[in-house]
Amino acid sequence: MAASKKVKSLPRADIEAIFARFHEIEPEPKGELDYSSAFTLLVAVVLSAQATDVGVNKATKSLFALAPTPAAMVALGPEQIEHHIRTIGLFRTKARNVFRLSQQLLELHGGEVPQDRAALEALPGVGRKTANVVLNIFFRQPAIAVDTHLFRVSNRTGMAVAPTPLAVEQILLKVIPEPYLLHAHHWLILHGRYICKARKPECWRCPIAQWCRFTPKTPRPSVPASKHQG
Repeated sequence: MAASKKVKSLPRADIEAIFARFHEIEPEPKGELDYSSAFTLLVAVVLSAQATDVGVNKATKSLFALAPTPAAMVALGPEQIEHHIRTIGLFRTKARNVFRLSQQLLELHGGEVPQDRAALEALPGVGRKTANVVLNIFFRQPAIAVDTHLFRVSNRTGMAVAPTPLAVEQILLKVIPEPYLLHAHHWLILHGRYICKARKPECWRCPIAQWCRFTPKTPRPSVPASKHQG
């Protein structure tokens, strides 16, 4: 969703009302990647680029059973990592990155995942979005990872009208009320994934439609005539 649509930005009161509604519906939203530690979460998020969470979970089930730590992942080696994640996109590049980031965690961080964004982003295959996911989910920092879903929802609704993920992130950190910042990342991503879809948002069942700037709102699908027969 491009910011060129000239969507008018929402007032703070409407943004607060949106997050109050999200909180009312799901006070403790959860991500959909399977993990058991900061390390397995980091690996799962690295693998999730251009892949579904369901697909990543299927691939990491056997991988994490054998290599739940950086040391075990290094011992497994790039080729065996490839074997376990071969069902997801870009698996060869991702396998190399997982191997190398595991090496660097051992060499530079004593085998622990750092709680610092700059240190995370210095790891192979880890960008700002991945770092923010780990900081938010595992270390419970109020970070916002702007993926395609969150970028779309922010611009469509008028919550954060901006042309780049970084600009959207910076706006959201300013306008979202502090009590809702920790879970904002999950609420917005899940909303974009299941309701505010890219091609045809399901506005008729959207819990925040009354505040959203998106127009025209998508109507409820009509029931096929055959349903009324008999």
